[in-house]
Amino acid sequence: MASAQDHVVDPVDSASVLSPAFAGEHAWCNEKMALSTDLPDAVPLPLFFGDGGFKQAIDRYAEACGNSDRRAVVSMWSLYYFSALSIPYVLARRLAAQELPVAFDGMAIAVQENGLPRAFGVPHRGRNAEGGEEDGFEAIGPLLEQHLPEAVTKLNASGISAKLCWNNAAVYLDYALRMTRPPEGPDLAVFVRGCLPDGGVNPLCGSVRYVEDDGERVARRKICCLRYMLPGVQSCGKLCALPSQRNVQ
Repeated sequence: MASAQDHVVDPVDSASVLSPAFAGEHAWCNEKMALSTDLPDAVPLPLFFGDGGFKQAIDRYAEACGNSDRRAVVSMWSLYYFSALSIPYVLARRLAAQELPVAFDGMAIAVQENGLPRAFGVPHRGRNAEGGEEDGFEAIGPLLEQHLPEAVTKLNASGISAKLCWNNAAVYLDYALRMTRPPEGPDLAVFVRGCLPDGGVNPLCGSVRYVEDDGERVARRKICCLRYMLPGVQSCGKLCALPSQRNVQ
């Protein structure tokens, strides 16, 4: 007999809504992740990164940033990429028990006029996820196994370090995981354990930790995202790895 994970998630009432989780305060996710058939301007990710689309997007965003340091441009671009990918995925997984199909080779991307990622397209609505308690690794397993390593490889080839890419992904994974569970408590296992469940090296280990800052418990990155090198970009405040940048407006 087929298990719950073998059943494709039933379509929701509106064809434009990918997940039941994308409603109310999370309705903005409909603008970040949708069926590929609902994104006519989206390009398959392998083609986007392999046929000049990514370089063109970075060139456009660099121009919008006054042709600032290209490492900072790519890093900021990746923040938009990882947020649009990770937050909707975790919300669907945690709030609707829906495992969206996020394999790198099966997804598509649409970009804005300035080159920044606008939305991701997925091939179908995914599968029902098994219920019960889960740790962070279980919630984000498909992202770690099927998408993030390939995305990091592509971004790393553009001139920024893999560690920076993983840290950029980590801050949104941390945000989404805590948004769907009580934020109190110790650092999440996915950012503390050195090994993945399969025994491999955990690239997220140490990338986000929680510290006391002026009596407030705050998340802090391990590696700076370089946003301070871009004109007009707001500081990430106490999240920043650089003490000199935490109070910059």
